[in-house]
Amino acid sequence: MREILGRRRRLLSRRNGGRPELLGAALTFAAEWQWPVLPGVAPDPQGRARCGCPDPECTVPGAHPFDPGLLAATTDPRMVRWWWTNRPGAPIVMATGGNAPCAVSLPALAAARALALLDKRGMRLGPVVASPTRWSLLVQPYSMEQLGELLYAKDFVPGSLRFHGEGGYLALPPSETGQGAVRWERAPLPGSASPWVPGVEAVVDAVVDALTRTGVSAPEL
Repeated sequence: MREILGRRRRLLSRRNGGRPELLGAALTFAAEWQWPVLPGVAPDPQGRARCGCPDPECTVPGAHPFDPGLLAATTDPRMVRWWWTNRPGAPIVMATGGNAPCAVSLPALAAARALALLDKRGMRLGPVVASPTRWSLLVQPYSMEQLGELLYAKDFVPGSLRFHGEGGYLALPPSETGQGAVRWERAPLPGSASPWVPGVEAVVDAVVDALTRTGVSAPEL
């Protein structure tokens, strides 16, 4: 019996392209946390640094929606299961805003230093998504008006910061993109409901302060 069960698991793994964890993660995001997701375009198999989309100069290879488009993002577990059954290796892309978190991202090296400083100050952070080039701090949904007012009130905002708000998207773990693996630098608590995330104002204030007043540099990437 144990041998038969093991064989079944191996067969299921092969059917899922050896990546059953992608389907499991996508179902958790959509069905349990109510974060709308959809499959991203895969990296070009002939050169992972290139994207499988028609744009030869794509700047986020394998980490963005293409077919279907972003508006197709859903929390319906039946649709999620169908997508990743047919495209088992597809990156998981979350549509930011609405009921899902938004994000503030910055270059990986500067982010690691900034997070270390924020930890020393006792700043409570939510989940942090890390790719080889950029880290993204998940925050509560915000409007473009709210973000505009927040940034306008500041004397200086590093150009290396990026904002993933309403109408945006973010690749989630355990996706594989053209730039490498996407992972949790700060993972949500296991077994929790939709993870707690801080407000965008608190995160932007803390990150800008960490980048500009403590000698932590953030290259303009």
